[in-house]
Amino acid sequence: MRETLISSETIFSGRVVTLRLDTVRLADGSIATREVVAHEGAVAIVPFLDPETVLMVRQYRRAVDQVLLEIPAGTREKGEDPDECARRELVEETGYSAGTMTRLFEQFLAPGYSSERLIVYEARDLRPGVQKLDSDERVELESVPTHRMLEMIRKGEIRDAKTIAGLLVSLSQ
Repeated sequence: MRETLISSETIFSGRVVTLRLDTVRLADGSIATREVVAHEGAVAIVPFLDPETVLMVRQYRRAVDQVLLEIPAGTREKGEDPDECARRELVEETGYSAGTMTRLFEQFLAPGYSSERLIVYEARDLRPGVQKLDSDERVELESVPTHRMLEMIRKGEIRDAKTIAGLLVSLSQ
């Protein structure tokens, strides 16, 4: 089932992703091409303000041309430790730092075409501070009661996959 890489050509290299065209040999000896979106990886955090309230961010997402309600998240910098990235992203997007940060799970965004690995954390014992948004980030903070989350997912009020997975895993503990 494994594929052997024959060659790889970078089609585009941007700030967040690189697009490659890989030529591979399949197990039966035939040749195929694979389009791969290479990504450094990311983190996402389910931050609990209290046992019944999660702090979320509302932001516009150009790729889907919609404002989405999400858990805080961000891309890892090259070589950055995921645990440190999660702590940094929580402060940057929400202004809060976590007294405890627990790794919940890892997932692949879309392994059919992307190398992105997302690590999801749960943050508790939050301490308020100052947001440190990137110059191009515009987010609104929203406190969401945990008892409403399943209904919000079912109604399509929460549609982001990492957010749904993170909330469901966190709430199931």
